Amino acid sequence: MANPFKKILHDEKLPDIIKERVTDNVALIKLSLEVAELFAIKLPNVMATLIKDNHKEGTNTDNFNKTTNE
Repeated sequence: MANPFKKILHDEKLPDIIKERVTDNVALIKLSLEVAELFAIKLPNVMATLIKDNHKEGTNTDNFNKTTNE
């Protein structure tokens, strides 16, 4: 099997439109990864933290009310 990279011409300059397309594609991929990270990792962590904090506050409030009412 022939190596396709040997067929690339090293002396020719890449057109600017190709550079723009590659840059845009890389930016789109980066944005997609950031959005996926936001919804798959950060949002569940925030929700878990909020649920834990609400549970702790509810427990502390109940214990406080029990001690003051008794």
